[in-house]
Amino acid sequence: MSAPRTAASPGAAVTVTLPDGSPLELPAGASGHDAAAAIGPGLARAALAVRSGDEIRDLARPLVDGESIAIITKKSGEGYLYVMRHSAAHVLAEAVQSLDPGTRFGFGPPIGDGFYYDFDLPETISEDDFPAIEAEMARIVSERAPFARSVMSVADAREYFAERDEPFKVDQVDELERMGETEVSLYRQRDFVDLCRGPHLRDTGGIGVFELQSVAGAYWRGDEQKPQLTRIYATAFPTRAELDEHLERLERARARDHRRLGRELELFYFDELAPGLPFFLPKGMAVVNKIKEVLRAELDRRGYQEISTPAMLDDRLWHESGHYEHYKDSMYFTEVDGRGFAIKPMNCPGACLLFRSRPRSYRDLPIRLSEFGHVHRHERSGVLHGLFRVRAFTQDDAHIYCRLDQVQDEVREVLDLTDRFYGRFGFSEVSMNLSTRPDKAIGDSASWDAAEDALRSALEGREYELKEGDGAFYGPKIDFGITDTMGRSWQLGTCQLDFSMPERFDLSYTTADDRAERPVLIHRAITGSIERFLGILIEDTGGDFPFWLAPVQARVLPIADRHADYAGTVAAALSGAGIRVEVDALRGSVGKRIRDGELAKIPYLLLVGDREVEADAVSARRRGAGDQGSVSLVELVDRLVAEAGESG
Repeated sequence: MSAPRTAASPGAAVTVTLPDGSPLELPAGASGHDAAAAIGPGLARAALAVRSGDEIRDLARPLVDGESIAIITKKSGEGYLYVMRHSAAHVLAEAVQSLDPGTRFGFGPPIGDGFYYDFDLPETISEDDFPAIEAEMARIVSERAPFARSVMSVADAREYFAERDEPFKVDQVDELERMGETEVSLYRQRDFVDLCRGPHLRDTGGIGVFELQSVAGAYWRGDEQKPQLTRIYATAFPTRAELDEHLERLERARARDHRRLGRELELFYFDELAPGLPFFLPKGMAVVNKIKEVLRAELDRRGYQEISTPAMLDDRLWHESGHYEHYKDSMYFTEVDGRGFAIKPMNCPGACLLFRSRPRSYRDLPIRLSEFGHVHRHERSGVLHGLFRVRAFTQDDAHIYCRLDQVQDEVREVLDLTDRFYGRFGFSEVSMNLSTRPDKAIGDSASWDAAEDALRSALEGREYELKEGDGAFYGPKIDFGITDTMGRSWQLGTCQLDFSMPERFDLSYTTADDRAERPVLIHRAITGSIERFLGILIEDTGGDFPFWLAPVQARVLPIADRHADYAGTVAAALSGAGIRVEVDALRGSVGKRIRDGELAKIPYLLLVGDREVEADAVSARRRGAGDQGSVSLVELVDRLVAEAGESG
């Protein structure tokens, strides 16, 4: 380890760790500014913010003894983008206020690939107003106005924003006070002042190239009972080339939007009479069932036993499990025969009841119970998003009951299952995070240490990110993510160790020396939810599924009425061999029906006319490869069965 770097001040009382692992000693109350200056004058001039873990904060805020920090500069990639976009959000707010006096302000955070700001506007606004807003933003940026931070007491801040008729800012101040804050920070650029934790650039001139993107409605704090505000989405990048590349990615993403493709390909739809509750059409169910088939085959091979637990259970169960305390606002309740019931938001309590339904022996362990459980959660309407955020979905759950000394082997099995399943669907880039014991955790230290050691050992030889203190209160966990063909990352599966549920439900097994012992519960999901996984698959493939997964693998096109019977014969032969096939009735010219088949992304279009009838053959067209020529029906069946087997 490097020798400590020490600030030029006696009585050092704060020590932080730098990215290279070296400690930096600073006086009590030292800030990020002080840390940057202690490292070197060049860094002090370039410093924009401080990163500590996942938090990016203002240079002026005091450092915490023992934390690890990194100083953010323009070379800091995502950290710099976060700070720049946060600053751009404030410039957007000032520009809107300048053009539309009387505007009142909600939130304005950086998000994903951009930022947004919520406004309560005197007049409606549309994308037609974007050029004027962008011109005003450019003028503010060109003035290089400094971002100046100040601090106020909660009482003074409440009065300050109340005098300026900013009710949403007053509400934010009240919320911060309820969270125990006694002071709040404000940022000013020119005459615009906003309640904000920061961080920001030194001045508006540091903002790169920006573009406003869309307008949407957004309820204050996401609550339908509160006022609806106008949200303007935007993005910013250091250079025009980077912005153009981002816009091109967005255009590709729009073309692959699973909500649009779900309608066009007749996979699923949403009805206004069932908001957030997807309807799966036959073609969508064909894909869903294939996903389940792939997973079931792997589970059968690994000794899982499939179960099904009730969708509705006495609400006493949810008090016993602890879900009522933490999830009641996301649950649906009803009453039957004077008893309160809840529709399940997750499957684990039901699986625990099943485990508890009869005595268990150490000889039975591990017990691997899998379930495609349909669950319901109340999501606010403002956050519903196609299949990615719904109110009803299917979890590909498993609950593994085992001894602590069996955890490592069971987790390795889960890792292998994850690799094989994701690889089957073309996802080769899999990321993993290991999250360890948080401050508020149940269970004894020895059990936690043993569980974390088991997870580390299971992950040996694999790349993963360690997230200290980010585990669930009931146990450590591994989370899995994938990267799709567009370079987007998705959080999917999880493998969680649980000491809480066995304790709450008094689960036990009999040991070899006839003692009652608590099992460790492993919660395991691979897709996270079948619906979300399907949405990701649609966008990853653009709806152009591989042959083995395509909802319709072949479509037969009779050229004329007299060929209809033979088209049926072809379809029957393929269907009998397990190929998903349909016949396109005579709904227009052959050219139009070929085009319809291409738009429907069907892998094989099979034309049958006089010559094909006579030769007991078809004229095949393969999507992406064009005309395959005439193929005998027997050869076609063998070819498609082989292709389905090779890839599926």
